[in-house]
Amino acid sequence: MFLRALAALAVLLLATPSKADACDRLTVRLIRATGASLVGRTGALVVFRAADAERFRLDCENPRHLLFRSERREPLGAYFVLIGEATHALTGAPEAAVETLTRQLHQDSLLTGSVQLGRVGGAVIRCDPGDRPDGFGIGTLCRVAADRPGRGLRRSPLHHKAGLPAASRAS
Repeated sequence: MFLRALAALAVLLLATPSKADACDRLTVRLIRATGASLVGRTGALVVFRAADAERFRLDCENPRHLLFRSERREPLGAYFVLIGEATHALTGAPEAAVETLTRQLHQDSLLTGSVQLGRVGGAVIRCDPGDRPDGFGIGTLCRVAADRPGRGLRRSPLHHKAGLPAASRAS
C-alpha cells in the first residue's frame, strides 16, 4: 500500500514540470499572437492584458480554455479581434471565422438573454448575456475551448448565419 502511494506521488511530481512547461509554451504563444502582456500566473491560471481590450485569462487545466471579459455591453471591435487571435493560438481555428462567429453569438446572447454556443474550426465558443458566469451583469463574457469531438455539444445554427464555411456547420 505504501509503495503504491509513493509511486503515485513520484508520477505526480514527474508530471508537474511537463504540465508547467506546456502552459508556459502556450502563454508565450498567446503573447506573440495577441501582443498581450502577462499580468500574472497562479498555478494553471494565467492572466493577460491586451492594449485594446480588457483582461483575459487562460486556464491550463484540461480542457484548456480562455475567458474574455469586457465591462462594456457592446465591446469595441478589438475585443472580438483579440478572441480570434487568441483562439487561433489555442486551437488553430481561423481568426476571421472565430471573430465573426463570436460577434454573432454575442449579439444573439444579448437578444435572447441566454447563453449562446457555437463551433468553428476546432474551437467551441460560448458567449453569456452578462459579464458574470451566472449570466448577469452589464458587461460581456465569452469563453473558448478546444473542441472535443463526441462530447454531445450541439452545433450552433449560427454557423450558417455567420457566413462560415460548410465544413464548420452542423452535420
